[in-house]
Amino acid sequence: MYSDRSGLILAFHGCDIKVRDNVIANKQQLKSSNNSYDWLGSGIYFWENSPARALDFTEELKASTKKRVQKIETPAVLGAIIDLKHCLDLTEFKNLQILKSGYDTLKEVLDTQGLELPENKDIGKSKDLLMRHLDCAVIETIHANNEPTNRYDSVRGIFVEGDPAYPKAGFKEKNHIQICVRNPNCIKGYFLPRELVKF
Repeated sequence: MYSDRSGLILAFHGCDIKVRDNVIANKQQLKSSNNSYDWLGSGIYFWENSPARALDFTEELKASTKKRVQKIETPAVLGAIIDLKHCLDLTEFKNLQILKSGYDTLKEVLDTQGLELPENKDIGKSKDLLMRHLDCAVIETIHANNEPTNRYDSVRGIFVEGDPAYPKAGFKEKNHIQICVRNPNCIKGYFLPRELVKF
């Protein structure tokens, strides 16, 4: 009953400026990410209420030496107005129980097939488990079990990431809420984020 989210949210997608401008001009659509390590499963990813974090992430991609399908030449941010609709919101206690159940189901299926569970892994010096193979597989298992009668339109999760914000802090420098849109009809429109106007 409470999985349907009411109201619209503002979210931000980091990308190359050419992609941003083409989406704004309605010349292309954002593509769904379908990597086995995606934190919230397959879908179109956004940072909730954080254009600065979206830009920071895109700047990290540009600086990365890893080869990517889409090269970032000029980091940019695209704003979106999103209706989460039927959302697997992992900030809600009840949905964390669904997540645990998805893990149990995945483990049982893989055990039956004699296969190992995928693992979440660190990258480089980071201890934030940036490669979320296990989490992605669990969320995709939940989606597979819900199709087609109880299909989730979106997934929302909070992530604690980065170094402590200050010595002995309980907050990290890159904490954020991420949105994964599975149903593109949840995206009601795009906009160019404005700079704050001083008055």
